[in-house]
Amino acid sequence: MCGIVGYIGKREVAPLLLEGLQRLEYRGYDSAGIAIHSSGTGKSAGLKTAKTKGRVRDLEDRLPKRFAGTTGIAHTRWATHGAPNDVNAHPHVDPGEQVAVVHNGIVDNASELRAKLTADGVEFVSDTDTEVLTHLIARAQADTLEARVQEALRHVEGTYGIAVLHAEFPDRIVVARNGSPVVLGIGEHEMFVASDVAALVSHTRQVVTLDDGEMATIKADDYRTYTTEGSRTSAAPETVEWAAESYDMGGHDTYMHKEIAEQADAVDRVLRGRIDDRFATVHLGGLNLDAREARSMRRVKILGCGSAYHAGMIGAQMIEELARIPADAEPASEFRYRNPVVDPDTLYIAVSQSGETYDTLAAVQELKRKGARVLGVVNVVGSAIARETDGGVYVHAGPEVCVVSTKCFTNTAVAFGLLALHLGRIRDLSVADGKRIISGLRQLPGQIAEIMEREDELKKLAAEYAHAKSMMFVGRVRGYPVAREASLKLKEVSYIHAEAYPASELKHGPLALIEPAVPTVAILPDDDLLDKNRATLEEIKARSGQILAVAHQEQEKADHTFIVPRNEVELDPILMGIPLQLLAYHTALELERDIDKPRNLAKSVTVE
Repeated sequence: MCGIVGYIGKREVAPLLLEGLQRLEYRGYDSAGIAIHSSGTGKSAGLKTAKTKGRVRDLEDRLPKRFAGTTGIAHTRWATHGAPNDVNAHPHVDPGEQVAVVHNGIVDNASELRAKLTADGVEFVSDTDTEVLTHLIARAQADTLEARVQEALRHVEGTYGIAVLHAEFPDRIVVARNGSPVVLGIGEHEMFVASDVAALVSHTRQVVTLDDGEMATIKADDYRTYTTEGSRTSAAPETVEWAAESYDMGGHDTYMHKEIAEQADAVDRVLRGRIDDRFATVHLGGLNLDAREARSMRRVKILGCGSAYHAGMIGAQMIEELARIPADAEPASEFRYRNPVVDPDTLYIAVSQSGETYDTLAAVQELKRKGARVLGVVNVVGSAIARETDGGVYVHAGPEVCVVSTKCFTNTAVAFGLLALHLGRIRDLSVADGKRIISGLRQLPGQIAEIMEREDELKKLAAEYAHAKSMMFVGRVRGYPVAREASLKLKEVSYIHAEAYPASELKHGPLALIEPAVPTVAILPDDDLLDKNRATLEEIKARSGQILAVAHQEQEKADHTFIVPRNEVELDPILMGIPLQLLAYHTALELERDIDKPRNLAKSVTVE
């Protein structure tokens, strides 16, 4: 969730680190800090730090005038241990100002380690778990910085992505990863490190991604990787497919609006080169799942968190409908703790935009330990989940910078449509149905563009509903995952309380909440449940509830109806979510929220 940036080379480091932190602001944070090896002499040499609660621009204002150096690390923090304030901000430095550490993740045994260190006379100045790491490294007795970090990490339980400076070793930065991403960037006589390639792509597109249990030493002219036990590893550089321009605002006022607007092109990208008209199917070469294996699967279980989970719900329904395999979706954060039965005839699918979501990654690792076949549906090439799974589908949404997911959610749902068609044609889906779904998939980009052209309608609707104290979202079967995702979007970005329920469950309790001050958004596709959905509208109107219908035709009982283009019934949920993203966006705009950086949230959740 937090952001790490580091640099070693010949250039002035502070401007580079600040630029990198600004590239990572989308991840969500509440404080920022920087540590450098000062290039001065005598008393002015050594480690210098500056940190503050607030934004990167606040940190920039706080930097001393004389803050020169060519090696440094920086951090944006999202508070876990200790309140957001100047003291708890990273980097953390030992009392002798010899060691500086930035850290993403959580040290699970921090309380135990803190108690032992306190008993040994160590005085803590912050409430963070990270300060424990700093003291452990400073107290280590090994000859090299690498060995000191290794010695410290042997005491640590939990997750970490760390970068370490030491005054005695000004020619290097040592980094380590366990459950939280660390990426090296390779330049010309300079090296970078970051928690996300977004901080690197304006300087280099050659990167090395560390695995869990792996460390690296970077110097200006080289790097080496090794395990926390000291064994050398051979991590090879890869080329990042996204250019720096992909992270720019592109003329939009916010990243969220840019990413909603990009969805037609993004969906075209996930379809490109994958459709096979001759056999009315698709090519998904990265699945590593042959036809015999696909036919032998008796169940599909999809795991994800947040929007990825909701996309998985849509995917499970498409797989059941098109491939006729029992399928369901479950929050990965719950799955890994309930001692699930792992069935060898079940195909497990892990879904994550970043490919680094810790709860999902941990579920993948547990499944692999128990011998399950696991596929990944992710956006980031080379991410941890992409590497840990047996195969999968990249969704090719491009960089998603806004904290709330829009285009990646949509592309993930489309990717599940491709997977469902692929599995269906291997099993019992007819050629005619295969062609029907392909035709529907090809229509999606144009239909999304059509919805975007009517944005002003949604802007007016947002003004109508922006001052609601709470909102209800309902839908049946295909409409229910759409309702869940729309409810989440509204909560995330506008802070209006919202609930999502299956429409059939409304009368089993939630109907008690219906009143004029609690509007309902109802998802009403033209499917075989339309009459039952209309009966739900009758129930709401009988209790003086306001209704916004998202439907394929005007709804008499609704106060407002937004009409969505029709597609094939299996693919309709993909389109019905688009206007509700815009509704959430314009509601937040009406309420003057910080749309790209919603309070308390982070883009990539790499802690439990």
